[in-house]
Amino acid sequence: MIPEARIETVEIIEDLNDWQRRYDSWEAAGNRGDSDYPFVKNRRAPFTPARRALPMLNLALISTAGAYIDGAPGLKPNEPVFKEIPIEVDASDLRFAANGYDPAAVTQDINSQVPIERLLEFERNGVIGQLNPVFWSFSGFIPNAISVVNELAPALAERLRRYEVQAALIIPASRLDHQSAGLVARVIEASGIPTMTLAVLKDVVESVRPPRVALYAGVLGSVAGKPNFPEHQRRILDEALRLIEPIDQPGIRQLVVELESKVEKGRGER
Repeated sequence: MIPEARIETVEIIEDLNDWQRRYDSWEAAGNRGDSDYPFVKNRRAPFTPARRALPMLNLALISTAGAYIDGAPGLKPNEPVFKEIPIEVDASDLRFAANGYDPAAVTQDINSQVPIERLLEFERNGVIGQLNPVFWSFSGFIPNAISVVNELAPALAERLRRYEVQAALIIPASRLDHQSAGLVARVIEASGIPTMTLAVLKDVVESVRPPRVALYAGVLGSVAGKPNFPEHQRRILDEALRLIEPIDQPGIRQLVVELESKVEKGRGER
């Protein structure tokens, strides 16, 4: 568990007492979904500069889609645990605890939410140094933000350090996942590892403030790109990843990929 003093110093959740009050009221009202959910409100973000160029980085993938290997115990909502999965796993052997999002896209094409094939292409083409040999996934539908900060995120950060990861790409799946992903990014960044959070919901990331955000007009459940549309996925990921090194302070960058992909879609290019 992350020490209390460290939480206060890093301020992963700023004005924790205010958030706890709002959360207790929301929970007391019997809410279970993300309707009227009291999202964390931060003003600042921790930041770690990239110390290596993208073609030299050991890149980690973290997904909130709730992926787990068929036959293994699944993942539950509000449970701050993650699965460590080899990147060699066959997509047909993965199952998803799809809490808060429609799993149709990731069921059709894993790369729409867990883009292992696209990132391995980037590795082969020298865009990234290497894709870490395992990726991490958890069910991001965790209303209790404190459990994300105190339990889930520090454990993930420790695993990244053990694998000598030099940057992490974090991809949420649902609306509430955007908060969980953002909090995880803040803890990992505070531990000294630069992150990039891919996002499609501006209001949530503006509230939670992950250190680096690549934002575009995408769809929940296929945040890494449209299913069975590899060029769309490549464009999104390439543009997002190439922002890791030049960004020199926390912030949100708007991707332009959707404008280009609309032209391609009109031509029938997929």
